[in-house]
Amino acid sequence: MGDNPNDLLDRRDLLVEKLSSLVNITINNRDPDEFTIDSGGMHIVQGSHYEELALKPNPNNEGYSDVVWKDGGVKTYFNGGKLASLLELRDVDTREEIQKLDLMAVNFIDLVNEIHRKGYGINNETNNNFFVEYPFINNVSGNYDRNGDGQYDSSYIFRLTGSNKLKAKDQIGLEGVLTFAGADGNVTVPYYPTDTVEAIVKRINLSGAEVAARLDFSGRLSLKGVPTANSANPDFVIRHAEDSGQFLAGYAGLLSAEGQAGAYDWAKADAVLGLNKNADFAVAPLAHPSGWITVNPKIIKDPGSIASAFGYNGKSNGAGDGSAALAIADLRTQPVMVGLINSFDDYFSMVTAEIGLKGEQASQSLETEKLVIKELTDQRESISGVNIDEEVANMIKYQHGYAAAARFVTEVDKMLDLIINRMAV
Repeated sequence: MGDNPNDLLDRRDLLVEKLSSLVNITINNRDPDEFTIDSGGMHIVQGSHYEELALKPNPNNEGYSDVVWKDGGVKTYFNGGKLASLLELRDVDTREEIQKLDLMAVNFIDLVNEIHRKGYGINNETNNNFFVEYPFINNVSGNYDRNGDGQYDSSYIFRLTGSNKLKAKDQIGLEGVLTFAGADGNVTVPYYPTDTVEAIVKRINLSGAEVAARLDFSGRLSLKGVPTANSANPDFVIRHAEDSGQFLAGYAGLLSAEGQAGAYDWAKADAVLGLNKNADFAVAPLAHPSGWITVNPKIIKDPGSIASAFGYNGKSNGAGDGSAALAIADLRTQPVMVGLINSFDDYFSMVTAEIGLKGEQASQSLETEKLVIKELTDQRESISGVNIDEEVANMIKYQHGYAAAARFVTEVDKMLDLIINRMAV
């Protein structure tokens, strides 16, 4: 005889409910001979046919796997359920928080090293980095094989620094347009003769370009790559810098010429050869520099190389001079992060507060969704489900009715017995 059809339908509905908590689905049972479940533009169940999911490593997403349909390898696009939430948490929320931590780490490394290189250790050594980090590539010019064909085709540069010392309050007396790479194309930043250096730096930082500008401790203009909003691009890589005038070229001493002829662009090898011959640059750090920061092995081996003093006449002032160490300590409260408006303390507090706020928003959204689900469940049960309280009340009512009917039948039976048997009818 087989199982009771109602039992099978209940088991099917239970499985569908569990599936709906994992991915967004729609069901179609208008055809009595075929039950269909759709999700992400695909029939995942159609009668006796079903589709399976698989994992496919994505080299453009740091090796994390995409969820694909096993038959064909096409990437899935779920917009609801636990699976979509976990993928969004991994690829969006967690990535954003790691980028913020990386930005803090890479700036901390660069700024500390900038001061430390100018200082002297008690052993009179200078020009040493305090921190070391793993670069994307070992090529000193930042050349990188981006398409994997065995030939250098890109330049992965994190920082470009001009050769000329500038003063923040000076008016530049120049006019032109700066062009930098943004998340979705190039971003332009105009400048005018009455602009001061600090006004242009601020304008760059507020432009939406994926570079951060500042004057370093020597007054030289420094451009740094920042985390990108487009996952197809690498973080901390300057992709384009161009000037229609002379601010980046003759004035700051960063580019070799104005216009396209002197533009820096990452989409070619040896791009740094087009910079001003006295400009400085740093190769881009490995992905997630916050996970690779370490103290220079040379300093670990000889602590006397720690440059705590700026020195005098090319040598350390000896014990007691902590001028360089104090300059490094001051970085904690100086506005050196994100457009020169946040200190390290402020930035870290902002990041942790944002994480807490996201957690609170997620909790509130969860409670709201639970209320919605409860309301929908109650409505469904009111239409097609069983209300236990109502059924118990009905059962008691019917039980009393049955008892009353039984007594009525008994009394009628007695009356008939009396009439037929005892009255001799």
